[in-house]
Amino acid sequence: MAYTLTTNVQLPYAEAVEAVRAALKDQGFGILTEIDIRTTFAAKLGADAANAVGDYVILGACNPNLASRALAAEPEMGALLPCNVVVRRGPGADETTVEAIDPQTMVQVSSSEQVREVADDAGTRLRAALAAVRGE
Repeated sequence: MAYTLTTNVQLPYAEAVEAVRAALKDQGFGILTEIDIRTTFAAKLGADAANAVGDYVILGACNPNLASRALAAEPEMGALLPCNVVVRRGPGADETTVEAIDPQTMVQVSSSEQVREVADDAGTRLRAALAAVRGE
């Protein structure tokens, strides 16, 4: 099973990050966490590791309404929150990749109908955000 929703865009990395932020906001998601992998690798592993990974950020996106519904159905779902969205561009790449965790992953670990409904809603919103980043 694929566990991400993925798209590639012709936007430069910094523009793609901003487009992803705006698209997520339009779908009711806020950014709770941000991990700059390149900077972290540079600090912890050195310049070679940072250069090898290229530009890479993990945005911890959360839609409070959906999170509340998921946690009400199964408090353990907190281990799968927030929804991680990756924006990355490897060295020499001519496009930027945007990937979001597929919320259907939650359904694989839960038999709750409420969790299924939240995953369906989150998936619809994340797909819409990716489409917006593509300019659709």
